[in-house]
Amino acid sequence: MMTFLTASEGLLVLPLRIQNANAISSPLTHGFPSMTAFLGLMWALERKLASQNLELAFDSVGVICHDHDEQTHEGYVKTFRLTRNPVDKAGDTAAIVEEGRIHLDITLILGVTGNSQNNPVMQDDPARQTLAWQVADMLATLRVAGGSVLPPLYRPGRRIRPELVRLAEDKGERDKQFRRLRRQWLPGYALVNRDDLLQQRLESLRASSPDVTALDAWLDLSRFNWRPKPVEDGQESPADGKVEWESDRKQGSGWIVPIPVGYGALSDLYPAGAVQNARDQSMPFRFVESLYSIGEWISPHRLNDVNELLWYADSQPENGLYRCRNDFAKDLKTTSPETV
Repeated sequence: MMTFLTASEGLLVLPLRIQNANAISSPLTHGFPSMTAFLGLMWALERKLASQNLELAFDSVGVICHDHDEQTHEGYVKTFRLTRNPVDKAGDTAAIVEEGRIHLDITLILGVTGNSQNNPVMQDDPARQTLAWQVADMLATLRVAGGSVLPPLYRPGRRIRPELVRLAEDKGERDKQFRRLRRQWLPGYALVNRDDLLQQRLESLRASSPDVTALDAWLDLSRFNWRPKPVEDGQESPADGKVEWESDRKQGSGWIVPIPVGYGALSDLYPAGAVQNARDQSMPFRFVESLYSIGEWISPHRLNDVNELLWYADSQPENGLYRCRNDFAKDLKTTSPETV
């Protein structure tokens, strides 16, 4: 059973420059931080705001990437640029711990829900703008996907100031607001979820190989597959045996990427304090593994509604499922299995 995001009352727009964010998003993927990292940032920011008596609640998060610089060496085999750490206390050379780093220029969009009688979203424009700057200053003290927040880069033609937008209740006015916002996010790309593409590829492969699994479909969709181009009817095969090759990535098929989307349970849920060395002894504990699906980078002008951009948490402890969802493809066929 899938859940869908309810409409947020407002949007908090925060332009960010991040240095040395974690580029290894999961044991099998790299290139951009996982959306679970941005959901964790959302909750950490909400707790920090509550400690400063700023009652602002967030229900979802979206990311627009304007520029990125993954710290890698290009060559026949791409490798990360690693740092040499200082010597240890014995004077010996410390071991190199492989870490992936990436510099990012992004716009962070947080869905805002009022949780108090004095709802900050319902304040007048100057008050909302003051609050947006306060949140931006507070966010600068946190780590974003393990990276440090730098002063925003001023670029001509693009508004970059933090902004707290109150979304209109009327759908027509709400759509007008979103069209204004998405123009400000250009040029850039938004990451959305495409569970439907994984399901389509799984059905396509099972048509010829019934034993194909969701993992096979995910791997097949994550790579470039080159196949001999079939000979058209009425044409003879080349005498020398040489044939043309074609890719399964047709022009206009989209910029799709493998992404982690959450965690699946490997064990039962243990009571709080039952597992030694757990990070929080006051919370129940469960061993989990990463869940994978397919995402797509699209230009913001292709989005029709703000809910197509935002990601939200969908926790189902009874089913051992803890994943983040996005409603970009909610009107398409997304039947199980939708993750690997």
